[in-house]
Amino acid sequence: MPAIPPRFPVTPDEIDRVVADFYAAIRVHPGLGPVFAAHVTDWPAHEEKIARFWRNAILFERSYDGNPMEAHRAAGNVRPGMFSVWLGLFDSVLTRNLAPETAAQWSVLAHRIGAGLRYGVTEGAAFADGVPKLR
Repeated sequence: MPAIPPRFPVTPDEIDRVVADFYAAIRVHPGLGPVFAAHVTDWPAHEEKIARFWRNAILFERSYDGNPMEAHRAAGNVRPGMFSVWLGLFDSVLTRNLAPETAAQWSVLAHRIGAGLRYGVTEGAAFADGVPKLR
């Protein structure tokens, strides 16, 4: 059976570099840093897990076995309004580390995934009358 071609051309090393740069920026971000720090106790292990997520999503390596939706819902301190900040920071890392076309293609995928996660967090974050908590 032939291998599935990647969604777009990017190497595992480029994925690792983007993930490392992104989490370096996250750790010093005034809004997102504390949110991640409340849950991540082993940054190298977390970065490796997220790199596996992206290698699965882009290269179809099938090395990731987590559930991002459940992780974001269970965290308890992830708010829907954080996703636009997260994606803006991620886009800046992509632009800094990749060729423009590759950065743009990865950004489209990240925004699609982010929209799904935001929706999942929003559905789980509603007031008693069902109105979603957007911040």
